[in-house]
Amino acid sequence: MRVLLRASIPILGIDDFVPLLEPVSASSSGPAGRIRYAARPRGGDHLSEAQADGAFSDPGALTRKILIGLIAGLGLGTVLHVAAADATATVFLVDGVFFVVGQIFLASLKLLVVPLVLVSLACGTAALEDVTKLGRIGGKTLGLYLLTTAVAVSLAIFAALIVEPGAGFDLTSEAAGYAAKETPSFAKTLIEIFPDNPFKALAEARMLQGIVFAVLLGAAMTLAGEAGRDLLRVFESANAVIMKLVFVLMELAPYGIFCLIAKVFAEQGFAAIEKLAWYFATVLAVLFIHALVTYPILLTLLGRVAPLPFFRKLRAPMTVAFSTASSGATLPVTLRATEERLGVDRSIASFTVPLGATINMDGTAIMQGVATVFIAQAYGVEIGTAGYLTVVLTATLASIGTAGVPGVGTVMLAMVLRQMDLPVEGIGLILGVDRLLDMTRTAVNITGDAAVSCIVARSEGKLDLEIFRSP
Repeated sequence: MRVLLRASIPILGIDDFVPLLEPVSASSSGPAGRIRYAARPRGGDHLSEAQADGAFSDPGALTRKILIGLIAGLGLGTVLHVAAADATATVFLVDGVFFVVGQIFLASLKLLVVPLVLVSLACGTAALEDVTKLGRIGGKTLGLYLLTTAVAVSLAIFAALIVEPGAGFDLTSEAAGYAAKETPSFAKTLIEIFPDNPFKALAEARMLQGIVFAVLLGAAMTLAGEAGRDLLRVFESANAVIMKLVFVLMELAPYGIFCLIAKVFAEQGFAAIEKLAWYFATVLAVLFIHALVTYPILLTLLGRVAPLPFFRKLRAPMTVAFSTASSGATLPVTLRATEERLGVDRSIASFTVPLGATINMDGTAIMQGVATVFIAQAYGVEIGTAGYLTVVLTATLASIGTAGVPGVGTVMLAMVLRQMDLPVEGIGLILGVDRLLDMTRTAVNITGDAAVSCIVARSEGKLDLEIFRSP
């Protein structure tokens, strides 16, 4: 009887858990090489293999480096903005070094998104083994994502009505330069979810189409019997290789994040915030309330888990999300942390996290809610109760068509404004601070992805509480 060799894949410092290829006999009915997670021994006596491959002995080392990179980038960027905005050296650093290194890091993250979604989602769907589970899990996941988005935009509207950030504001001169972009209808978005050419969809990074194709492929592998298991073994090997690339890339994350943050603050500083202080503060406050109140309540009541370990173990993904302002680019890091740090079974995480990166846009919905009220107040337009309910519905549905890339939320905001017959030109004013808010709301978006994943996994008995509660 042939037995596959046990082999370790080193983790580069975010977590305490090392994925291991479990010894499986050739006659096993399940797919060979399924990844499980074993606790990394502490004290250093049994880490020689990991250390030989360059793994960190301190699980929090990478997280600390990322935070240091973020703070250093913010500080240096602000100094460059204030001290020498037009100096040749500053231009060389900002438009040269920071821009090039930051874009290379961002492109490297995006490089892994499509293959990771295809492979991990197909493996996760096939790992359910019973196709009927897919409908149940999919229903729970979609329902929770829509619920959190509706709560988010409702909180945003309520806060904006209290604060009135647009009262007495004159938009006419500053909004003149904005050119509205065409937004797809909901019907068109729904139709285009189903790809006529899956390879073209993957090549163009159309994530909703890619998700549908991956789910169908995974379900087909389950239904195909032995032939499907052979293909699943190939996909699981590919998944291990892709995750290894993620581990390597995360070694470079502190430097990429430093450059991304330094460029943003060197160009904008904090001056852009001053003119829109109330709008900026309202959006920021609702983002924090949603992240620190709504998600903990859902985790406690529905997931029956403590929120503190959840947030502690999401520090690295939240930092990467803040720096890149892209849920899609952060996907590999979020998926890894959800599985290995939070203990969500791979069959759940590989379905809920990629889906969330595409349709769960709580932070974006918060911006749309506050911005709609802000623009209506600035132009003196009254919106009744029915109008606000329309904003909630439109912003919630618009989140499904919002790709997880930087800045796309402002495009989808145009759809909400058109639905409410509000001046789309008003978007031009908030663009000055949108980049800074985009980074924060992306961190909220990926937090929601992980929270829903934990809740769904707990309801299915697929959450490893020992891993979740570990230090």
